[in-house]
Amino acid sequence: MKFSELAEYLEKLEGTASRLEMTRILAELFSKTGPQDARLVAYMTQGRLGPAYKSPDFGVADKIMIRALGEGAGEVFKKSGDLGLTVEKLKLQNSNNKSKSNIKIQEVYKILLEIARAGGEGSQELKVKLIGELVNQLSGKEAKYAVKMVLGKLRTGFSDMTVLDALSWVIGGDKKLRPEIESMYNVRADLGEIAEEIVKHKRPRRLEPEIRTPVLMARCERAEDAAEIWKRNGDCAVEYKLDGLRIQAHVDKSKVILFSRGLEDVTEMYPDVVGGLKKQVKKDCIVEGEMIALGKNGKFLSFQETATRKRKYNISEMAGKTPLTIYLFDVLFVNRTNLTNRTYRERRKELERLIGKGETVRLMPMRGVGSEIEIENFFAEAVKNGCEGVIAKKLDGVYAAGARDFNWIKYKKSYDKSALSDTIDVVVMGYDVGQGKRAGFGIGDFLAGVYDKKLDKYLTVAKIGTGLTDEEWRRMFSSLKSLATSHKPKSYEVTKQMGCDFWVEPRLVVEIKADELTVSPMHTAGLALRFPRLISFREKKPEDATSVQELKKLYTLQQEARK
Repeated sequence: MKFSELAEYLEKLEGTASRLEMTRILAELFSKTGPQDARLVAYMTQGRLGPAYKSPDFGVADKIMIRALGEGAGEVFKKSGDLGLTVEKLKLQNSNNKSKSNIKIQEVYKILLEIARAGGEGSQELKVKLIGELVNQLSGKEAKYAVKMVLGKLRTGFSDMTVLDALSWVIGGDKKLRPEIESMYNVRADLGEIAEEIVKHKRPRRLEPEIRTPVLMARCERAEDAAEIWKRNGDCAVEYKLDGLRIQAHVDKSKVILFSRGLEDVTEMYPDVVGGLKKQVKKDCIVEGEMIALGKNGKFLSFQETATRKRKYNISEMAGKTPLTIYLFDVLFVNRTNLTNRTYRERRKELERLIGKGETVRLMPMRGVGSEIEIENFFAEAVKNGCEGVIAKKLDGVYAAGARDFNWIKYKKSYDKSALSDTIDVVVMGYDVGQGKRAGFGIGDFLAGVYDKKLDKYLTVAKIGTGLTDEEWRRMFSSLKSLATSHKPKSYEVTKQMGCDFWVEPRLVVEIKADELTVSPMHTAGLALRFPRLISFREKKPEDATSVQELKKLYTLQQEARK
């Protein structure tokens, strides 16, 4: 496929806010690709060069791009405020500009990859040179979208789920095959690979987990008390629920890779955990666990102390000050054998055999229970030992990759019948500038939303302007600056009353505690958080934030508790 064709489709995608129309456009685009091009299209339509967990950063700021675009770029940019439009205008002014180029997307991809990988001494000059050479080969429209990709400002406005819908349309003419295609994506979270598979085979296929490609993590449903767990599951296994950092570790002979809950490669941040896994786990495998800091007395420390280890600098120093222990609770893959379809009993036995002697890697404390009272007793023990609560797991339950179901049920100490029964994970959608003291922070409040999977939209639940420390406000602003976008993302449903000074891409997830949920016509979720305050910053994909359906369930639980 020629890059000019891709640019035409990117223009169509940029011009629509309708998810159905986006799906139709993407389906038409994929229907015109071969398998290899389908992989690249899946990446490039979202401004990436690979799956989200290993797409290299271009490292190109506006100033470098202006240099690369050459004479006159600075002046045009001052008027347009958009370097994509700037290069398009400059190309159109050039008498030698072509209406379309003949360069193929694979050639453009190769140059973009070279730009992203340029590092070390003289790398900026090399990036400038490569960008200039690429732009010279492209028409105005093509150059606009290439520049937007390099700057990380390609705003097509759809999620991975829309791509899966489109792939279903390609082979079936509707969305009926989406669940089967999503099952493929859940065990191999690489959208490009899934697109290549579907275009190549013209049907969904069963895929197995693969070391170095993350599996979407299974999630828990909630229970109000031990009685509900017993009613649903009967005899089951109950594990500690630690307030730490969830990790999926991919272990093979040559390397250990750690993926966060948001599928970010965080291997470099935790050398002590990597070392422990290399030493204590001798088989090639994919395992999941919770990393947490321990006190000198062996007690679990707070999440805030554990979270000090999430950093890009002074890693070795912090590893010495606050070493982490990883408590493994599941195994998904061992020695080329898929275990996700095995029962919990079988997976736990395999996990017990997998861990060798040592202190860094341990088994998650677990107890088999045969009554409601035994669940309550283990819950009390877990809370006494510093846990958030417990997770009950069906003995015959499989590992439901990417799904939230009652195979796993969480029961937390924070569940209080007089208030909202759990914390909420929300996506930060935008923010307003601060006044008074907060003018120095650059932010005065932020808009929070939850995800509606059916609509593939983010709906608002709160504007939060209290409950953060000065340091948390600074961190919030620092995190949001790089996510700012000139327009409200197409996936946001927001009333006029909840407009923001600045909109941001849906990437930052935070944990919020509130006193209660109330019905609200001003918020598009239909419910609002009363007296919300920040608990923590979460390592989650935005699609894994609290859903609208979960929010409604929490509201129902709250109302029932007050009867």
